Amino acid sequence: MTYRSGFIAIVGRPNAGKSTLLNAILKEKIAITTPKPQTTRNNISGILTTEDTQYIFVDTPGIHKPKHELGKSLNRSAYTAIAEADINCWVVDATQSFGGGDEFLLEKMKQSKIPCFLILNKIDLLSKEELIKVLLEWQKRYDFTEIFPISALKSDNIEELLKNVKPYLQEGPQLFPNDMISDHGETFQISEIIREKVLYLTNEEVPHSVAVIIENRQDYEKSIDIQALIIVERSSQKAILIGKQADMIRKIRLSAQKELKLKLKKKVNLELFVRVEKNWRNRMNKLAQFGYLERDDE
Repeated sequence: MTYRSGFIAIVGRPNAGKSTLLNAILKEKIAITTPKPQTTRNNISGILTTEDTQYIFVDTPGIHKPKHELGKSLNRSAYTAIAEADINCWVVDATQSFGGGDEFLLEKMKQSKIPCFLILNKIDLLSKEELIKVLLEWQKRYDFTEIFPISALKSDNIEELLKNVKPYLQEGPQLFPNDMISDHGETFQISEIIREKVLYLTNEEVPHSVAVIIENRQDYEKSIDIQALIIVERSSQKAILIGKQADMIRKIRLSAQKELKLKLKKKVNLELFVRVEKNWRNRMNKLAQFGYLERDDE
């Protein structure tokens, strides 16, 4: 039996559905998803191991026009994944018209000279006629290795995508153990779940200025105690996050606690603290401390 393995970068603009696709492929929530741009801040590998193939899908931050050092670092993470992948899966929101960001990404795909699958996502929101029109428009732009219409949200066409990706992976050994489904550990996933709740429950600039650090964790037989620190850039953001009579921080805590209990299969006692770190998104030492720098950036 021939064994195949390799890296598939999931790339695209913000809100195209990259993380939703990764979770649909793995049938498990590995990456957080929200309607807010720049939800994903790290390259997150999701590992799918079958009898004869190991697919390593790398979810990447949405490529965007950066306003901070953080944004530049997120873009660099995505570019690294594009350059190092065996296959690039470019996820496009099929309901959106082609724009400057797509033009930029198209050039990146051409330069990479790596097989590129165009993934037309959110087809559940289009009629057949609209989908055909979108397909024809994209076919004219570039000779993609494959064009795949999918609905990541409804897991439509995912199995077919895997079948078509497989022949493009190299013959070679399994790279990760059978039971490993992500290259990011539990502590990272806990911090991301807390950040996801902040993103859902707050508005305007607050979600983008937040970082979450797990300061302490104690595991007991039937419960887990977790203390987490939420970083913001301004005192006004701290006030919004805490809320009147600590109402907002309580909502975030209870929502995160509920999901963590399901994930960790134990009672979770979560404590949240908020600290101001002025302009942290432009401070390289803080980006490194909070885990947002590639090794080459440091």
